[in-house]
Amino acid sequence: MGRKRCVGADCSKMAAGCCGVKKQKLSGSPGSGGPGGVGAGSGVAGTGHCGSELGIGSSATVAAAANVSRANGLGGPGGNVSGSSSSGSSGTNALSPAPAGYNTSGLSPNLSPGPGSGSGGRKMVVSAEMCCFCFDVLYCHLYGYQPPRTPRFTNDPYPLFVTWKIGRDKRLRGCIGTFSAMNLHSGLREYTLTSALKDSRFPPMTRDELPRLFCSVSLLTNFEDVGDYLDWEVGVHGIRIEFFNEKGSKRTATYLPEVAKEQGWDHIQTIDSLLRKGGYKAPITNDFRKTIKLTRYRSEKMTMGYAEYIAHRQHHHYQNGIGHPLPPYNHYS
Repeated sequence: MGRKRCVGADCSKMAAGCCGVKKQKLSGSPGSGGPGGVGAGSGVAGTGHCGSELGIGSSATVAAAANVSRANGLGGPGGNVSGSSSSGSSGTNALSPAPAGYNTSGLSPNLSPGPGSGSGGRKMVVSAEMCCFCFDVLYCHLYGYQPPRTPRFTNDPYPLFVTWKIGRDKRLRGCIGTFSAMNLHSGLREYTLTSALKDSRFPPMTRDELPRLFCSVSLLTNFEDVGDYLDWEVGVHGIRIEFFNEKGSKRTATYLPEVAKEQGWDHIQTIDSLLRKGGYKAPITNDFRKTIKLTRYRSEKMTMGYAEYIAHRQHHHYQNGIGHPLPPYNHYS
């Protein structure tokens, strides 16, 4: 079927989320409740987060700080989705494949690129340093230190998500991002704290949780509008759907690339889950699925645990301008 690259102002319409969330946010992954879960929402192309439980829910919102819209990218308890396409472009035309690659060979199990990371054999833009920077930002905030200085990795603009998970079972602890391209230095700084402290599904993070955290940075690329709602690959593409609900209101919902594979869903199950997440409550028929406008995209994802963060900074001489020493290990044990 016909495909169209999403470039320029068109990408501003992608400001949705990928996991369930309450008002003022869009979501892009399943939340508690399963594929039959329901969400409702309205608003301008917005924010989102992600979740690991099998639920639905997301909500669009008006662009947040600096007119940049946020989105949640996995799933979580309750929430709504909406998708009016009135958010500003906010530099969304700059989806450039920045040449700041990171060699991912030899990474530990917790310090690894996610499924679908990279594309076309080119070097990845996402890097371990980005996860380190997110940990630095959160650490400084929780302990009241001055924010870390400007990092060394590329500052090119990308749509992005920051995801926090916790514990050995890696339960979702927060995930919010934006489909509007943001310069990475300010974008990661902002969404590190937004996902850690303002994900409405969870209480704000505390110092005690730091040693059990895992941080994932996802950079979204290769947006394409497709003519067939089945024209995407599970485990490779993230998808964003746009549709009209029973009342004729336009809604949007999205899942990051890893969601469908992690939940064990096929194409139809994923689409139906997104419809419920977007607040569609009527019976879902194949004729209705064919009315969906679908955009597919890819992501580069890097994940790092707290132990890897400490080791990366201490043993690989990672420096991000942080003006204080980290406490000893036994401070977190």
